[in-house]
Amino acid sequence: MLKQSLQYKLLQKLSPQQIQLMKLIQLPTQAFEQKVKQEIEENPALDSGKENNDDADSDLQNELDDAGTETIETEVNIDEYLSDDETPSYKLQSNNYSSDDDEKNIPYAAGISFNQYLKSQLNTFRLDENERQIAEFLVGSIDGSGYIRRPLEDIVDDLAFSENIFIEEKEVRKMLGYVQQLDPAGVGAQSLEDCLLIQLKRKSESSSRKLAISILEKSFDHFVKKHYKKLIQKFDITEDKLKEVINEIAKLNPKPGGSYSSNTKIVEQIVPDFSIRIIEDKLDLTLNSRNAPELHISNEYNNMLKGYAASKDKSKSQKDAVMFIKQKLDAAKWFIDAIKQRQQTLLLTMNAIMHRQEEYFLTGDERKLRPMILKDIADKIHMDVSTVSRVANSKYVDTPYGTKLIKEFFSESMKNDQGEDISTREIKKILQTIIEVENKKKPLTDDKLSVLLKEKGYLIARRTVAKYREQLNIPVARLRKEI
Repeated sequence: MLKQSLQYKLLQKLSPQQIQLMKLIQLPTQAFEQKVKQEIEENPALDSGKENNDDADSDLQNELDDAGTETIETEVNIDEYLSDDETPSYKLQSNNYSSDDDEKNIPYAAGISFNQYLKSQLNTFRLDENERQIAEFLVGSIDGSGYIRRPLEDIVDDLAFSENIFIEEKEVRKMLGYVQQLDPAGVGAQSLEDCLLIQLKRKSESSSRKLAISILEKSFDHFVKKHYKKLIQKFDITEDKLKEVINEIAKLNPKPGGSYSSNTKIVEQIVPDFSIRIIEDKLDLTLNSRNAPELHISNEYNNMLKGYAASKDKSKSQKDAVMFIKQKLDAAKWFIDAIKQRQQTLLLTMNAIMHRQEEYFLTGDERKLRPMILKDIADKIHMDVSTVSRVANSKYVDTPYGTKLIKEFFSESMKNDQGEDISTREIKKILQTIIEVENKKKPLTDDKLSVLLKEKGYLIARRTVAKYREQLNIPVARLRKEI
């Protein structure tokens, strides 16, 4: 049986303007500039640059005032859309900047990809059409590091299914030999051991290189795990000779593909959103001028409204045009307001972070970083945690100590032996310092590191030390060992 009922619900929904603001806040400077350009292209009522027709707008306003406020059936009050233009444009800017402060675009040179570079080298070999197809397929299987990660039997199957080439694995291995002769040395390897051996065999022969090849071929696991005593006993060599071998292998490139791709990859330029300077022992915070574009309502739309206000007979097409103008003007005003709110939110949030970490910004010592979580800043500026997160996750600040990602200033707190709250960043910095000065012949284990930290007043368990060490990308004691 069907029933109808009336229910009241209290729901919280974000308005389109709030959604637009949240999206703008999370954009870094370069993405924000692209968004502004896109909005100007899509909305003809929005214009950039300085407004030079303030007098004309004032005359238009006077004419409308004399004629009276014109309201049509669509409830569009023309006066509302023209009255704001009496305000000079310089008063609408959050900051005044010289034209010399404008960032210049940096052109990038185009280049060929790593795989294209390798394929071009195949022309140096005399290969028939079938062999070239196989070689190009192998080159296409090389990843950015320079390795062929897939087993050859899988490549044989792929050649059959995708290229209609039916061959045995030994023929693919033969063509792999050609690929492994390409530059940079080591490309086409199927493992780290294979990569290092290819590079060693390319070099001129010497006693240390012969011994290095022998060690990698016969005792690769012992070498990787730094079981140096076993290597000295097995190959009957001195410690000094083993040092020569280690130095020889250390000169090799474990990722040969990276040496090419790093040179051709377009570098992503980081544009800081804020700048912090020390002026007379006080911190000075500024917002990047690229985050404060000059936007205003287009004069052409003002002229359209002027023509409508001056006409005596209002046709349906004119009224439709005014409705279209209203929509574009509303969108333009919302966007300009959202940009102003974005600027205020960014400055308010970064100002709170700067004062929270004042000791760090004045000294540059990471041990001065105070424990700080998103909620600390959100409570201070009376905003939601999600807003602070949007600012912190994608924004950079230029400091006297380099350009930093804002989220790096956030860290959890732990208590020292005196019961004081300290930042986990401080503990990581001290841990890193201890490891840097340790005796590399007898590197400190996680247990010993935990004891040393406790002696310094930081009550850290061994498993926590291991977690922080991994976050710092520091290997275990056994892999830090040197002879």
